[in-house]
Amino acid sequence: MSYKVDFANVSTTGLESSPVAEALAGLRANEARYFMNKYNHEFTVEPAEESRETLAYVNRVLKEERNIEFAAKPLETSQFQVENIKFSYVFYEDGLSVNVMYTVDNPKKRAVGFKLSEGMEIPKELEPKFKFARQRSKLAGTIRGSFFVIKGEY
Repeated sequence: MSYKVDFANVSTTGLESSPVAEALAGLRANEARYFMNKYNHEFTVEPAEESRETLAYVNRVLKEERNIEFAAKPLETSQFQVENIKFSYVFYEDGLSVNVMYTVDNPKKRAVGFKLSEGMEIPKELEPKFKFARQRSKLAGTIRGSFFVIKGEY
């Protein structure tokens, strides 16, 4: 069942099993606010078990590009297109958010982003490979993020 993320009233709906549910909910709300402000798009998520196609797509990009497979349980996904950009998100139980930004018409603007909820450790799958920058968010506290450019076609 789809769920529209409300960034005005942050809720842990769908994320309750996460040890950092409040921070992950803030991170998810931060994304919802970004898409509403930049694209006037309502950010919706659905349970990972109901969105196997999105999960398979993100897993394929991670595996083929950097040989990354996360041990953490995926809780929710989101997939949509605004303007010429396809976005795919996976929110994991440990507090990790992964997004694939894939421009339809410009192969130079394709990337995978990682955001870590406040209070979580860097996942072992990412620790030696990526450096994380910090940013402050009113909704999510301190977010640590990193990314890599996608080279393949998906």
